[in-house]
Amino acid sequence: MTSMSRARVARRIAAGAAYGGGGIGLAGAAAVGLLLAEARMARRHVGNGSGGRVPVADGQYGTTYSTPDEPPLRLTMLGDSTAAGQGVHRAGQTPGALLASGLSAVAERPVELHNVALPGATSDDLDRQVALVLANPALVPDVCVIMIGANDVTHRMPATRSVRHLSSTVRRLRTAGAEVVVGTCPDLGTVERVQQPLRWLARRASRQLAAAQTIGTVEQGGRTVSLGDLLGPEFEANPRELFGPDNYHPSAEGYATAAMAVLPTVCAALGLWPAEEERPDVTRREGFLPVARAAAEAASEAGTEVTAAMPTGPRGPWALLKRRRRRRVPEPERAPAQQPSP
Repeated sequence: MTSMSRARVARRIAAGAAYGGGGIGLAGAAAVGLLLAEARMARRHVGNGSGGRVPVADGQYGTTYSTPDEPPLRLTMLGDSTAAGQGVHRAGQTPGALLASGLSAVAERPVELHNVALPGATSDDLDRQVALVLANPALVPDVCVIMIGANDVTHRMPATRSVRHLSSTVRRLRTAGAEVVVGTCPDLGTVERVQQPLRWLARRASRQLAAAQTIGTVEQGGRTVSLGDLLGPEFEANPRELFGPDNYHPSAEGYATAAMAVLPTVCAALGLWPAEEERPDVTRREGFLPVARAAAEAASEAGTEVTAAMPTGPRGPWALLKRRRRRRVPEPERAPAQQPSP
């Protein structure tokens, strides 16, 4: 599928989500029977995104930066098993811990991490999660990172419904005053042991949903980072290193790769990235595009950021597409055992 046709599909999905339209088939009705048959075979070999122990990483990171007159930054993770960090054994290997540690190093401030992500969650669970996040108006996060979408594809949730829940979540968090960064649906075509034609169908559905998620998020004032096939090249070279023992969830190295892609956008959302990095760099093919086209391009290239750029014009909302230089995430401090302060 070309970038332009993916943009058209993404616009249709996002419009359906915004105006209450019906479900739009991601892979096409004719492929559903084949998809289900192949999925049943695949589930014998890989997990389904739920179950298994997830390390608890909640707590404060970067305590060496503590000062009496400056409170810690608050970072909250929402989403599914990828946001929770399922597949690793140590709290410091989870994406939340990696992002909290990296953010504290850039900001030179402690970061309080809270994770409400639920393994196995689809986008309709975000309503529950955001209620937990906003339960105490005095503790609204400075920034929220959402990773969601893989289970929507495998559970065949209509894309319009998926994007509607995500857009509502971004709107509620932004209205409360939190910055929002969404890691869009990863490319399920990279999961080991998933065979053709399911691999092709999964890739197509994942990228269509990721593009539509981008439109819905940007229109509500959030930013997105394409996870896409971020692990693709490394996975092809060394799949056992970049995917965990269940062949479904990332390993510690895989989560570190994803965190390196998301961290610059988290820092930029908080105004912590160098000013010169905020200007589009034509040598990196950055620039202003209609939001649907930017979403489609981002879905095809992992690690690409999309953020709102200017008001709606004759061609619809516009966005800034950036390919930020990834920043290596420092080794987290040992996550404290206590929970975040109430």
